[in-house]
Amino acid sequence: MTLIDFIVAAQWGFLLFFVFLNGGYLITIFLAFLKLPDYLQHQVLRYKLPRAPGDFLPPISLVILAYNEEQVIVSSIYSLLQLDYPTFEIVVVSDGSKDKTLEVMREEFRLTQFPEAFRYRLAHKPVRTVYQSTIYPKLRVIDKENGGSKADASNAGFNGARFSLVCPLDADTVLQPDSLKLLVQPFLENPETIAVGGTVRIINGCQVQDGVLTQKGLPTNLLALFQIVEYLRAFLFARVGFAAMNALPLISGAFGLFHKESVIAVGGYKLDGLGEDMELVMRLHSHFRLHGKPYSISFVADAACWTEVPESLSGLGRQRIRWQRGLMESLMRNRKLMFHPKSGLLGWFSIPFMFFFEGIGAGLEAVGFLFIIASYALGLMSLDAFVAFIMLAIGMGLLQSVAAILLEEMTFNTYPKIRQLLWLMFAVIVESFGYRQLNSLWRMVGLFRWLFETESIWGEMVRTASWTSKAVGIVDSKRLKAIPYSLQSKAAGTPLLRTKYNWLFKTESIWGKGGGIDSLTVKSPDSMTPIAIDSEKQKSILSSLPKDSATGVGNVATVLADDLWEEAVDEEIEHKEI
Repeated sequence: MTLIDFIVAAQWGFLLFFVFLNGGYLITIFLAFLKLPDYLQHQVLRYKLPRAPGDFLPPISLVILAYNEEQVIVSSIYSLLQLDYPTFEIVVVSDGSKDKTLEVMREEFRLTQFPEAFRYRLAHKPVRTVYQSTIYPKLRVIDKENGGSKADASNAGFNGARFSLVCPLDADTVLQPDSLKLLVQPFLENPETIAVGGTVRIINGCQVQDGVLTQKGLPTNLLALFQIVEYLRAFLFARVGFAAMNALPLISGAFGLFHKESVIAVGGYKLDGLGEDMELVMRLHSHFRLHGKPYSISFVADAACWTEVPESLSGLGRQRIRWQRGLMESLMRNRKLMFHPKSGLLGWFSIPFMFFFEGIGAGLEAVGFLFIIASYALGLMSLDAFVAFIMLAIGMGLLQSVAAILLEEMTFNTYPKIRQLLWLMFAVIVESFGYRQLNSLWRMVGLFRWLFETESIWGEMVRTASWTSKAVGIVDSKRLKAIPYSLQSKAAGTPLLRTKYNWLFKTESIWGKGGGIDSLTVKSPDSMTPIAIDSEKQKSILSSLPKDSATGVGNVATVLADDLWEEAVDEEIEHKEI
């Protein structure tokens, strides 16, 4: 074979690689457009049907994994406390944090040591102390020695969970109020369900007050904006498509719900790897499928959580290198599933696609681009062939991204404003010229590190927490119940206390310690227009408010009143504590 013959063969090989790669993506796109709108129509019908009180939903243990998370941990806990779900507990695993993560939780939630007999069913570093909140019975904190990995903290969370369904969460995660009700549906509909994944959305550019997502927005940071497009492709296409084939190979570590005993049966998370979330799901597949046990692993697209993503090249690069290495570790540890007679589409489509195209294909993709460019520069490829190949590669990428945004607008419409849509389309175009190639380079580095390095090291993500703000001036040291979800989008501030017919909000400033509230503004919850009340009624309301439990340095509050306000102003204010 001459050099020219080799170059021609290599060109055809790279072309076929790109054709099969994008063919796999097109299959998942087709399945997503086929399945997702139909699923959401059924969801609308489900919500319109009458529901039994309490919905008879199974209890859930929410496990927050916290390592050096002092900036976001309080907001995250408050977000979970406000979930619309009948029975759940919150278990925070402080994984030997070196900052003030544990101290801020002690102060904010009044933690006290709890003499719990901790049962070690899964392997992890020793637990030092278990704490119980004295103001929130649902909240416990496990303080353990640092295990050097998210897997170690996750195993401790599963050991400490009291309920049969466990949902591991990152410390910066903010859930939508109905997320758990949506995520638990497959467990109610199919008793063979052992795990369910949800959609992860990016919180950079949004606004969160006291754990409540008050405004959805897009980040101004270009790297974060590019990742929004990536996440839309991953969750609306790949996850929906694989789940439609009953061949879902991955549930994001940021948001998933697991049957506790099934996880324990396979030994929990492996402590010596970087892709612990994917590896666990693959091992669950292997255990149940190869042993002939009926099971189901599902994906719920409308159950969403919001989490922070890196905004720096260094942080994003470390994350993507770790992801690529974790992908290869997970696939190779469970390689017996590939083309196994009992593995179904999981072993005959999902895993081969992940291995050949997402795994080792990362190196082939980068080398292929460099080879084609070099061939043209050396005169071994015509200009027409070179342009056709580049247009095919870029065009398919644009098609996937535009299709993801189209499906998002057809279904969830998370970003309804025209300028937001234009900003996303701008990101779709710009990411094709530099960002995608940089991603391929990071993935290739991860691939080579998996091939030649032996030690797995978990990096630390630096969070900006620019999206969150701590609510202040909340009446009552025990914190009163948050505003109902139906009113959250209309609220301009943070709930202070509940009266018999209305909710009270802090708006213009925060009020002084020991000083109480000096004045009120009353607004309609439907139009947010001011409602006039005379000074005597204001004094009556103000005199009934606590004077010694406020924090902050101001004195103005707003009442969001309903239609019964005029009948209620003379009623005694009722304090509802959690």
